[in-house]
Amino acid sequence: MPAKRSPARRPTMKDIAQRAGVSESAVSFALNDRPGVSEITRDRVRRVAEQLGWRPSTAARQLSGEGTATVGLVLARPADTLGVDSFFLQLISGIQEVLAERHLGLLFQVVEDVDDECAVYRRWWAEHRVDGVLVVDPRTDDARPDLLDELGLPAVVIGGAPDARHPGLSTVWADDAGAMASVVGRLYELGHRRIVHIAGLPGLAHTERRIRTLRAEAERRGLAEVCSVTTDYSDAEGAAVTRRVLEGGVLGGGAPPTALVYDNDVMAVAGVAAATELGFSVPGDVSVVAWEDSALCRMVKPWLSALSRDTVAFGRVAAAELTSLLDGGPARAVGVPVPGLIERASTGPCGPCGA
Repeated sequence: MPAKRSPARRPTMKDIAQRAGVSESAVSFALNDRPGVSEITRDRVRRVAEQLGWRPSTAARQLSGEGTATVGLVLARPADTLGVDSFFLQLISGIQEVLAERHLGLLFQVVEDVDDECAVYRRWWAEHRVDGVLVVDPRTDDARPDLLDELGLPAVVIGGAPDARHPGLSTVWADDAGAMASVVGRLYELGHRRIVHIAGLPGLAHTERRIRTLRAEAERRGLAEVCSVTTDYSDAEGAAVTRRVLEGGVLGGGAPPTALVYDNDVMAVAGVAAATELGFSVPGDVSVVAWEDSALCRMVKPWLSALSRDTVAFGRVAAAELTSLLDGGPARAVGVPVPGLIERASTGPCGPCGA
């Protein structure tokens, strides 16, 4: 058996001092932006540190009160629904872009429910594991903002309400109401009067905003056969609910809807397959709109009409707001552009039998 290799030795401040020809205290002053050394010495020390590949120790940063250089994100959703959810993959990609620029790490954890999520925040705070957190899936009755306030842990709520105010917590919000109103308006123009919204998890703030807006837009237009049905975002539930609504089990009078609006791309794709199995033509018998545009929407026939937004940019904005808080900036609410409807082959005029 080959001999076990010794681990690589990390460069130290002593190594930098020897290479730069200065004392270790001068290296400490230079690397920590403290007075006591000239700018020429500071620049020389930093160049040497970069050449040697030196990085500050996380443990040392914590002992000196400088933080952990890590932010946290906890997700309380069924783990088996995450692998095909393009929204979170893109969101985390945007978050990571900003964190990488600041040499910050991302500590990610999936839990069963919000109670477990709160327990994680308490543990991270007690153990000094993170400097701040990104909070996703805000709830209508949400204990997390008050807890984070109490802990004094800087946080950004992604997808929260623009009027939410908690000291130390910023909000990055999307206009779900405006997006839903645009979808209902376009379907109404196409002649659709029976619309079912196959929604995501109940209790999520954005789910409730979409449901309320659908109801309000229906009332404004005098549409009596419009409703929402909540799911767990999975393809299995998306298909099951689609079968139920198309077989006349949801709307009054037993008639199927002429348009379906899904809260994500995965359910929309599963819904098209379920509709086809039942003998429904898309869009001849039923039009379909997906909330999140993705490659999936262009991998099925017909291609799916979808609400499109720059989710990677959404993540970048959220991460930038958190780094601003960590730098001592004020908490604030920041909006992102309203998702726009991209019309493809899955939507069309309502047929005579659906009018």
